[in-house]
Amino acid sequence: MSVNDEATGRRNAATYDSAFLKACRREPVPHTPVWFMRQAGRSLPEYRKVREGTAMLESCMMPELVTEITLQPVRRHGVDAAIYFSDIVVPLKAIGIDLDIKPGVGPVVEQPIRSRADLARLRDLTPEDVGYVTEAIGMLTRELGETPLIGFAGAPFTLASYLVEGGPSRNHEHTKAMMYGDPQLWADLLDRLAEITGAFLKVQIEAGASAVQLFDSWVGALAPADYRRSVMPASTKVFDAVAGYGVPRIHFGVGTGELLGLLGEAGADVVGVDWRVPLDEAARRVGPGKALQGNIDPAVLFSSREAVEAKADEVLAAAAGLEGHVFNLGHGVLPTTDPDALTRLVEYVHTRTA
Repeated sequence: MSVNDEATGRRNAATYDSAFLKACRREPVPHTPVWFMRQAGRSLPEYRKVREGTAMLESCMMPELVTEITLQPVRRHGVDAAIYFSDIVVPLKAIGIDLDIKPGVGPVVEQPIRSRADLARLRDLTPEDVGYVTEAIGMLTRELGETPLIGFAGAPFTLASYLVEGGPSRNHEHTKAMMYGDPQLWADLLDRLAEITGAFLKVQIEAGASAVQLFDSWVGALAPADYRRSVMPASTKVFDAVAGYGVPRIHFGVGTGELLGLLGEAGADVVGVDWRVPLDEAARRVGPGKALQGNIDPAVLFSSREAVEAKADEVLAAAAGLEGHVFNLGHGVLPTTDPDALTRLVEYVHTRTA
């Protein structure tokens, strides 16, 4: 498919004037758009019901199930965008890396990547490797109509950290040991992962995704100088790979207050901000020319309705002077969150900002 694929153009035309895409483009909006990271998933009883007995990775490869799960929070909460239901390790699984998502643990890699010889296992990703993604996004965009679909991928640093550590890690010892001790191997690993990630995002955009988000979940473990030298080139390569499509590119990391300016510099149009930095201060760190996304603490949703609304007001007040703002949590929806609290928050933000 070409970048100018007509079908993609028609689908994107339907969502072009949505509040979400307008905010991403820093244009005036009818109301502040809202969506939540992890809005599809464990907090919803309907999700638990349809996922029953199906392993996580298996469920990501079933287009009809992916479609249903992605649509559930749109139906229930009235959010302004859907996010494609998948996992950041799906493209790695698709190219033959032996890994599994273990309940209560996360992605676990059978043979970690620790040497130059191991790089050979990271082959190119082709659209044929993830045909189920193309099929699911086709189904979704038909169902969603004017509601935009966000595609996503894991950023090279976070994928590398899973591959090198062999699973989730608190201190990233093996990852940092490679980054500092064998900088050329590290650079080659991240470059390889940037190729795979860029290809994975292209598949999603060509199938009809209206925006993409790059999740760098673990990058907050790095100092700014290390990020700029050892990570930013690979993230920039991913954003450059999809620049020609003209869809908004969102960049999000956790604990990245010190990196916010660099996350924007890497090539994002929208910078995601976690709850640790107020949005007005985040805007100062990021600089002009970028929209911001965020950033209420997910734990606030366990509080009273009044407390949630007061926190939402704080976020909206801090966002008042921004060029573009997409309201979101400062990280993902926690599994035991009351879904009604999310529905009420969407309605509150829409009403307050209309």
